[in-house]
Amino acid sequence: MDVTVSQLMERFLASPLVTWVKTFGPFGGENDDKLSMYMDLVDGVFLNKIMVQIDPRPSNHRVNKHVNNDVNLRIQNLAILVRHIKSYY
Repeated sequence: MDVTVSQLMERFLASPLVTWVKTFGPFGGENDDKLSMYMDLVDGVFLNKIMVQIDPRPSNHRVNKHVNNDVNLRIQNLAILVRHIKSYY
Protein backbone atom coordinates (compact mmCIF):
# COMPACT_ATOMS: atom_id res chain seq x y z
CA MET A 1 0.00 0.00 0.00
CA ASP A 2 1.66 3.16 -1.21
CA VAL A 3 0.80 6.23 0.81
CA THR A 4 1.92 9.65 -0.35
CA VAL A 5 3.18 12.41 1.90
CA SER A 6 0.09 14.50 1.19
CA GLN A 7 -2.14 11.60 2.26
CA LEU A 8 -0.16 11.17 5.48
CA MET A 9 -0.39 14.90 6.17
CA GLU A 10 -4.13 14.83 5.52
CA ARG A 11 -4.55 11.92 7.96
CA PHE A 12 -2.50 13.73 10.59
CA LEU A 13 -4.50 16.95 10.21
CA ALA A 14 -7.72 14.95 10.62
CA SER A 15 -6.50 13.26 13.81
CA PRO A 16 -8.23 13.86 17.16
CA LEU A 17 -5.20 15.69 18.58
CA VAL A 18 -5.17 18.25 15.77
CA THR A 19 -8.94 18.61 16.06
CA TRP A 20 -8.47 19.41 19.76
CA VAL A 21 -5.73 21.94 18.95
CA LYS A 22 -8.09 23.67 16.51
CA THR A 23 -10.48 24.40 19.39
CA PHE A 24 -7.94 26.88 20.80
CA GLY A 25 -8.18 29.14 17.78
CA PRO A 26 -7.36 29.37 14.12
CA PHE A 27 -3.97 28.46 12.81
CA GLY A 28 -2.57 28.07 9.33
CA GLY A 29 -2.32 30.55 6.55
CA GLU A 30 -5.01 32.88 5.37
CA ASN A 31 -6.16 30.35 2.79
CA ASP A 32 -5.90 27.49 5.32
CA ASP A 33 -4.18 25.04 3.02
CA LYS A 34 -2.99 21.85 4.63
CA LEU A 35 0.71 22.61 4.25
CA SER A 36 0.49 25.95 6.07
CA MET A 37 -1.57 24.35 8.85
CA TYR A 38 1.03 21.60 9.21
CA MET A 39 3.92 24.08 9.21
CA ASP A 40 2.21 26.16 11.91
CA LEU A 41 2.04 23.08 14.09
CA VAL A 42 5.59 21.90 13.56
CA ASP A 43 7.23 25.28 14.14
CA GLY A 44 5.93 25.21 17.73
CA VAL A 45 4.66 28.78 18.05
CA PHE A 46 0.95 27.90 18.15
CA LEU A 47 1.50 24.90 20.43
CA ASN A 48 3.44 27.08 22.88
CA LYS A 49 0.55 29.57 22.91
CA ILE A 50 -1.80 26.72 23.81
CA MET A 51 0.51 25.58 26.60
CA VAL A 52 0.58 29.12 28.03
CA GLN A 53 -3.24 29.05 28.09
CA ILE A 54 -3.16 25.73 29.95
CA ASP A 55 -0.36 26.74 32.34
CA PRO A 56 0.12 30.53 32.46
CA ARG A 57 2.92 30.48 35.03
CA PRO A 58 5.67 32.79 33.89
CA SER A 59 8.53 31.15 32.13
CA ASN A 60 11.96 32.42 31.17
CA HIS A 61 11.79 30.83 27.76
CA ARG A 62 11.15 32.99 24.73
CA VAL A 63 9.58 31.33 21.74
CA ASN A 64 10.97 32.26 18.33
CA LYS A 65 7.93 33.77 16.57
CA HIS A 66 9.41 33.92 13.07
CA VAL A 67 10.83 30.50 12.31
CA ASN A 68 10.85 30.86 8.50
CA ASN A 69 11.63 27.16 7.96
CA ASP A 70 14.78 27.33 10.11
CA VAL A 71 15.18 23.86 11.57
CA ASN A 72 17.23 25.07 14.55
CA LEU A 73 14.58 27.61 15.60
CA ARG A 74 11.87 24.98 15.18
CA ILE A 75 13.80 22.56 17.41
CA GLN A 76 14.30 25.28 20.04
CA ASN A 77 10.58 26.06 20.06
CA LEU A 78 9.62 22.41 20.42
CA ALA A 79 12.23 21.92 23.18
CA ILE A 80 10.71 24.88 25.05
CA LEU A 81 7.29 23.27 24.63
CA VAL A 82 8.50 19.94 26.01
CA ARG A 83 10.13 21.67 29.02
CA HIS A 84 6.93 23.59 29.72
CA ILE A 85 4.87 20.38 29.56
CA LYS A 86 7.32 18.61 31.89
CA SER A 87 7.23 21.45 34.40
CA TYR A 88 3.43 21.46 34.27
CA TYR A 89 3.28 17.78 35.17
